[in-house]
Amino acid sequence: MSTPHYLALGDSMTIDLYPGQDAYERWGIQARGLGAGSLLHRNDDELFPEFRGRDLRTLRPELAFLDLSSDGATIDTVLERQLGRAAELGGDVAVATLTVGGNDLLLSLSRDRQAVLAAVRRVQADYRALVPRLRAAMPRAELVLTTVYDPTDGTGCLPPHPERLPIELLKEANETIREVAEATEGARLADAHIAFMGHGVTVAPEDRWYWPRMIIEPSARGASELRRLWLEALGFRA
Repeated sequence: MSTPHYLALGDSMTIDLYPGQDAYERWGIQARGLGAGSLLHRNDDELFPEFRGRDLRTLRPELAFLDLSSDGATIDTVLERQLGRAAELGGDVAVATLTVGGNDLLLSLSRDRQAVLAAVRRVQADYRALVPRLRAAMPRAELVLTTVYDPTDGTGCLPPHPERLPIELLKEANETIREVAEATEGARLADAHIAFMGHGVTVAPEDRWYWPRMIIEPSARGASELRRLWLEALGFRA
């Protein structure tokens, strides 16, 4: 008898590494499983008591958890290293979350405005091509597509970059994710771009949802808030 799965796909918005380091540096707590994917599957009741009983382990106890997300992942990483395993599980994937695109956009940065614009257009096209392949590989999955958050809070100022980033292009890329989510059967949208706005560089470090030592990465609180969005996207009270 096959086992239904929750599959976490994508980049460091999902992984355990940075939220775990943040928890140790902020609270002196050594804990595993603090990434958004892990928390969606199994809450840490000590750190986040409001989510007690509101995780997939409780709400969908039949689901096994497989985390394929990786640090620095791009759309190509998902295609080349993560999609194959997803396809092996195929119809056994009941829920899948995806965070990808942020690293692709960072890699597109250049002093040449036209080169940046062309690169962003390629990222948008690549994302449009990726999701149908995921849908085909996991035909029964509730597929949660996640927009890319903006630690600059719309300012385009991202230390240590000395120049303002073309943050309007991030907005365009996220519109693509929203459009793909709406057009894809069985897909749900988790709009991290909207939810995380105002929790980045414009507030005090202790109030940010990002890891202080590398502001493009989620803190433990940020991972929990991303998990909240995923719960809501899946129709659970969060």
